Amino acid sequence: MTKLNNGIAASRRKSRKGHFQAPSSVRRTIMSAPLSKELCEKHGVRAMPIRKDDEVIITRGSLKGREGKISSVYRLKYVVHVERVTREKVNGQSVPVGISPSKVLITKLKLDKDRNAILVRKGGKGMSSA
Repeated sequence: MTKLNNGIAASRRKSRKGHFQAPSSVRRTIMSAPLSKELCEKHGVRAMPIRKDDEVIITRGSLKGREGKISSVYRLKYVVHVERVTREKVNGQSVPVGISPSKVLITKLKLDKDRNAILVRKGGKGMSSA
């Protein structure tokens, strides 16, 4: 099969390099999370780049079913930290557990004018019909 887009590498090596050396602006879109069924129907969009103060449910792993608010988006490590989802270190200190954005489901969006513009641009309904 021939390569469809000359701007994107088909090589595994180059794809991995592009992923791990991506600038913060590109990492933002890579770190998108799916929306819940209700939000999906309401906004007409399946996924959104995750941000601080969104409310999520963890859908995979040993922490499955836990819910909370996003306390930080760690773009360098491609993980998000959820409030009250922590583990104890050996010395008793509590540290947040990093969770991949693809393994969470957004249940409530923190909407502002920029986020609404994204929803409208993605072909969604935004706040115009809500």
